[in-house]
Amino acid sequence: METRFKRVLSSGSLVAAVAAAAAGLASCGGGGGGDDTSTSTDPAVLASGQQIFRHDTFGDEIFWSDTLQMHHVIDGSTTPPSPGVSPRTALAVGFKVDVDALPPSVKTALANGQVNLDDSQTTLALIELKAVIGLEGDVTTDANNVKHLQRLGVTCAVCHSTVDDSFAKGIGHRLDGWPNRDFNSGAVVALSPVLTPAQKAVYNSWGPGKYDARFNFDGINDPTVIPPAYGLRGVDKITVTGDGDNIEYWNRYVAVTQLGGQGTFSEPRLNISVTHGPADLTSSALPALQAYQLSLAAPTPPAGSFDATAAARGQALFQGKAQCATCHSGPQFTDANLRLHPASDSVTGDPTAANRSATKQYRTTPLRGVWQHAPYFHDGSSPTLEDVVARYNAKMTLGLSAQEMSDVAQYLRSL
Repeated sequence: METRFKRVLSSGSLVAAVAAAAAGLASCGGGGGGDDTSTSTDPAVLASGQQIFRHDTFGDEIFWSDTLQMHHVIDGSTTPPSPGVSPRTALAVGFKVDVDALPPSVKTALANGQVNLDDSQTTLALIELKAVIGLEGDVTTDANNVKHLQRLGVTCAVCHSTVDDSFAKGIGHRLDGWPNRDFNSGAVVALSPVLTPAQKAVYNSWGPGKYDARFNFDGINDPTVIPPAYGLRGVDKITVTGDGDNIEYWNRYVAVTQLGGQGTFSEPRLNISVTHGPADLTSSALPALQAYQLSLAAPTPPAGSFDATAAARGQALFQGKAQCATCHSGPQFTDANLRLHPASDSVTGDPTAANRSATKQYRTTPLRGVWQHAPYFHDGSSPTLEDVVARYNAKMTLGLSAQEMSDVAQYLRSL
């Protein structure tokens, strides 16, 4: 058994999700497989899975509070005392606020500029309301009406949900399964008072929308983009490297080895065997969690977001001259259920993520909803779909003209 908490200071280990989930899914874990429970469409099971996705910490407070001391960072009870984390700071590093968790009086006060967004007490009030997506906290109020954060836990939704910004930037209705590409997980963890300057430097190097789910095991600093956790029904290999055959595999990996939840994860191919906590608070949650994730459909493109005429031309190119459909095949536009690909097939030319994985290969990314989650490729090295197509055109010597590349990009926007 590897006791990760005992080596956190020496190894630079970091716990943060996701990763929805999503995703692949660097999220909470993959695919269309599983038993009847884990692929259930029963409303009661899906409701349970939604609750787990949004609010279950799997007992990871033992890491976020006992080890990283993040509850003290947020409420300012560090030694020496600090101002804590204000809502303005939290929004700046990508945390999102669920407007539907706010009472009408709070929404009115926010709209009228009557809420102090520079006070960590406001952050604690939002956590108490379960309005900060991905954070679960035990908030108490003392005799002087001062709030204190006693314990803090993290859920899948911190990385794999965002909001529609319908109320204000970073405040709106939840969008479960959408990768939070604003979330700077490394910068958040770097606030921990127990980390060394060298460890903080690594985490601060990640940037928004990226996370390294292997760093705590191999010490290599090579973060990947937070992937979506939607559109996974019928996809058996849901991580970028196809390590597991279903979402439960990756959910268990993230819950135990990244979030720091209580339970066990074992992967002989990577010589990983981790057990945390005195009880297993993970296994029983996985079937319903997977069912909920499989129920999350990829979002349809917004009206007017692509040129329909150009997209029609692009579809013909996609299936023919551009050769995209040779790998991006089937209803989910991936051949992941049939095969994985050697690292040399990757347009990025970067074998690092594959080499650190259990399969040593890459999965073809599903394309439903691809319009939503720029930047592209596992390393985020292509900012636009036009850049993606241009890189394939060059690597595969496809001979596409500028107009043809633009047409293919328009088709991708239509998916």
